[in-house]
Amino acid sequence: MATGLDGPRGVSTFGKNVIYSVTDGSVYATNGKKTWKLGQVPGGFPPAIDTSVRGTTYALTGAGGEPGQPLPPGAATLYKLRPGKSPLKVADIAKYQAKDPDPYNLADPPTETNPFGVAALKDGTVLVADAAGNDLLRVWPNGKIKTVARLKPRVVKTPAGLGPDAPPAGTLVPAEAVATSVTVGSDGYWYVGELRGFPATPGTSEIWRIKPGSVNAVCNPAKPYKGKCQRYADGYTSIVDLAGGPRGTLAVVQLADVSWLKWEMGGSPIGSLYLQYPGKHHKAGYKKELVRDQLTLPGGTAFSRWGDLYVSSPVFGPGAVYKVRH
Repeated sequence: MATGLDGPRGVSTFGKNVIYSVTDGSVYATNGKKTWKLGQVPGGFPPAIDTSVRGTTYALTGAGGEPGQPLPPGAATLYKLRPGKSPLKVADIAKYQAKDPDPYNLADPPTETNPFGVAALKDGTVLVADAAGNDLLRVWPNGKIKTVARLKPRVVKTPAGLGPDAPPAGTLVPAEAVATSVTVGSDGYWYVGELRGFPATPGTSEIWRIKPGSVNAVCNPAKPYKGKCQRYADGYTSIVDLAGGPRGTLAVVQLADVSWLKWEMGGSPIGSLYLQYPGKHHKAGYKKELVRDQLTLPGGTAFSRWGDLYVSSPVFGPGAVYKVRH
């Protein structure tokens, strides 16, 4: 759909248009024949994007800068794009998180923020998944924010091959959720995907199903089927994006199949795109991998209203947005 892109990541659709973001913060739309710019937000890492049913595209900037340092201008902010005008700042996520510390925080300040996933709702509010706050937020057009759900850490086994500074292989350690992605399923429920923090054990990234309208729900791996946030699927690795599709399907993007940590240590950059089909009793059924071994560090995915599926790859360096047969 679009080639020669610098770090394509966010993907959304509106009608026959495919919308995508790149490293410098620019957001473009294409219909396959012509391409036009919708706007630009502070860059450095491509923003997450989503487009509402009315055609309004939102762009979400992450933390940016160096960990532990003050956020650069325009970071951790939700913007509404207005073609031909400058983006409208909807909400300062960092400002909210400074007063909403993560009660289950394991590392770094509990008020740390790195907004990473976004989903526009039909009522004009917007969902934001915060990968550092380990929570899901809901943002109103006037900038008001509420915490929808908090994701608790999970006890995982330390993988082998992490070096002398890591616990021995097999050691049980708590690992943060790292909420990277959010989408609305065809059932209307809100779905959140996890990356999984250090030690990034493969197969421990979950997808949570959250009752719409929830406030301060808790997603608890120790009691995964209680409350307004319940485990939907398990067994994924380093999820970075989700997209709700027709008939209960979800598209799931894994950044790197070996885990983000093993990739950072020099492992394979091959990621993957799955279709997750619904099962019974609000749990996932079977999953199917698409375009196996063809995606390098994929960043985003989206369905069109007709069920067409798109994916961006790689999130670092020269890349493209592809339409995927499924």
